[in-house]
Amino acid sequence: MNRFSLLLLSLLISSSLFAQTGILSGYIKDKQTQMPISAASIQIEGANLGAISDENGLFSIKDLPTKTYNIKVTCIGYEAQVIYNIVIASGNSEVLTVELLSNSKNLAEVLIKKNPFRKNAETPLSIQSLSAQEIKSNPGGNFDVSRVIQAFPGVSGTAGSVGGYRNDIIIRGGAPNENVYYLDGIEMPSINHFATQGSGGGPTGILNISFIEDVTLYTGAFPAKYDNPLSGILQLKQRKANTQKLDQNFRLGASEAAYTIDGPISKKVSFMASARRSYLQILFQLLKLPIQPSYWDFQYKVDVKLSNKLSFYTLAVGAIDHFTFLNPGTLSPENLFILKTNPFIDQWSYTNGYGLKKSIDKGYWNLTFSRNRLQNEYNKYEDNQNPSEANRNLKIVSKEAETKLRFEYNKFINQFSYSFGTMLQYVSFENSVFAKIDSSRKIQSASAMQFWKYGAFGQAALNMLDNRLSVSLGARIDGNSFTNTGLQFSPRLSASYVLMPQLKFNTAIGSYYKLPSNTVLGYKDANHNFANLVPYIQCNHLVAGLEYLPAIATRFTLEAFDKQYSNYPISQIDGISLANKGGDFSVLGNEPVVANGQGKSRGIEFQFQQKLVKNYFVVLSYTYYKTMFTNLNGSYYAASWDNRHLISFIGGLKLKNNLELGLKFRYQGGAPFTPLDTLASRSVYARTGNSVYDNTKFNQFRLDPFYACDFRIDKKWNYKKWSLDLFMDITNLFASMQTQIPTYTFARNADNTAFLTSDGLALKEDGSNGIYYATPKEKASTIPTIGFILAF
Repeated sequence: MNRFSLLLLSLLISSSLFAQTGILSGYIKDKQTQMPISAASIQIEGANLGAISDENGLFSIKDLPTKTYNIKVTCIGYEAQVIYNIVIASGNSEVLTVELLSNSKNLAEVLIKKNPFRKNAETPLSIQSLSAQEIKSNPGGNFDVSRVIQAFPGVSGTAGSVGGYRNDIIIRGGAPNENVYYLDGIEMPSINHFATQGSGGGPTGILNISFIEDVTLYTGAFPAKYDNPLSGILQLKQRKANTQKLDQNFRLGASEAAYTIDGPISKKVSFMASARRSYLQILFQLLKLPIQPSYWDFQYKVDVKLSNKLSFYTLAVGAIDHFTFLNPGTLSPENLFILKTNPFIDQWSYTNGYGLKKSIDKGYWNLTFSRNRLQNEYNKYEDNQNPSEANRNLKIVSKEAETKLRFEYNKFINQFSYSFGTMLQYVSFENSVFAKIDSSRKIQSASAMQFWKYGAFGQAALNMLDNRLSVSLGARIDGNSFTNTGLQFSPRLSASYVLMPQLKFNTAIGSYYKLPSNTVLGYKDANHNFANLVPYIQCNHLVAGLEYLPAIATRFTLEAFDKQYSNYPISQIDGISLANKGGDFSVLGNEPVVANGQGKSRGIEFQFQQKLVKNYFVVLSYTYYKTMFTNLNGSYYAASWDNRHLISFIGGLKLKNNLELGLKFRYQGGAPFTPLDTLASRSVYARTGNSVYDNTKFNQFRLDPFYACDFRIDKKWNYKKWSLDLFMDITNLFASMQTQIPTYTFARNADNTAFLTSDGLALKEDGSNGIYYATPKEKASTIPTIGFILAF
């Protein structure tokens, strides 16, 4: 018996001999005033244990057997709430923040039932949420928020990435740059490493899931307080740190190692901090791949309780990314393609924010101040293995910084509520570009700009007809000092009507605006003038649907949506709408554009969701949609994200002895693509490593559909002061084939030491004697991961 088997056997024996316990603690507060709630009852379903919150809203339950629970919180005058899938372990305390909603009709008794899928009147539909545990245990999710939410209805990834290497979020057919991200009320321009500038997608996330308490995704019916979304809002809420003791954990996963620490600094101050380091570069070296991506990221949050009514916090997220190349040993056509088409990347970014929250009579206000910065440098050479200025093809150096101030005021008066607020941003952008088209043509430009963005919003909601009907009306105005296109007025209206006790009809309509990215606005022409003084992109939404709740933890939803776009920028170079770009490693929008593009996306979504009941949970969704955008010629074409069909199934099973199983099935219809122009590609590829596509046949072909199963198994061991979670996660369990968008490269000889040519001579500078090599159309990759989480 080897040493690993002996260790595993000892863990099994010791954990079975000594039953361990954990701690559940937390904070109960009023959702409308943010004030602490005393005398709330916290009950552990399935166990004769509980607690009562103190005058500060705090509670603690010790000696809980280590397993998974549902937690019920009740209080006179409030609607009860059930928090599902809470895992208690001996290593770290589980800390919850629970917000209860006041119920004026429930003053004499505790309300026993509460809808766990409850929504605000402002957003009665097109909203999904996830707990931290659901993200952690998601098969194939790799502890990454962007990957996990791709299982929601209407959400997918870019072509070729549903099984793998990109985190682009496509919502109801919209481009990856149409989404906005908020962390505890602080806006982040991107939540990914190696972010595509101007778009936001990338290969892996920068947020440590150990910090996250829950995630909310809006795919329509956007609240008026958020500016710039066209397709989605991802709102991430961080948990409270442990205020009783120091907690630490170390995680080793598929691509990185992570260390997290949290605890009290003083009686009223607590903190969380983490650092993560990738080891992808080591894995790729072992696999003899020519690329070497590496990254660091850092994250912290400090909470200060100034009084029961006033709290302060500060947070930061930072990332350092490097993408270089290694000698692959064998220069196969595939490796040569990787070397010639990818740039060196040096990128770093951070978001730093401060927030002040004050409880007032029947409401609260928030004030946030933040700054985010991105520095991005791309370098590309004819020979990336031997880079020099003489063979440079590309150099882009870009710096973006945004300083933001936001204020939000919320008031709740019986069945009526209202909110209003303002926003002010200062934007600074610098960009320099050198690009070699061929041996005789080069592009060299530099630009810098500074401008202000400003906005204001107001929203009101009213419950009527004995709470059977809720209506919300909101609007916001936005403007800026750069484009001089005037103020944009963005109205929205939503309503929800209870048809019968378990069935609701929900609808929303709204007009939303987004200012094009800084890379678009900052582009200068040959005369050094800003060439893209374009208007805001507009998208009108109409959504309607039914919600059926046959049981307290079960939900069926059916929604139909219609999105109409206008003023979308279109490239004057290739004639393609920017709505079809942004899903690769590049800079989006650094080119001359005209803003007369139109677009439309329509579809229907179905979802069945069963929260954790007894020992299992299930989520099933199906989406059908059709998305089209116009190009420069004014004709509509299928969008690059027009997959038509999306199916997702996730199931989880909690077994005895802290053993958990998870299964996910994904299906994504074939995405449109444009075929290569092999003749034009020959000379361009030889000089720059780029392919040329035949845009006269834009998106007239489709990839084959992709489907895959992901499987995950977790086994937890609990000891007196520490716990161990050992997991195995297998992505694409059955090695389903995935078709690839065609790419251009040259054929190599049998031993991969030289190019094959039509005349037997060395490859000419213009590639005219090169022989086109068709890269494999399909690939299958099963990615097994064995990792662990050590908590102490």
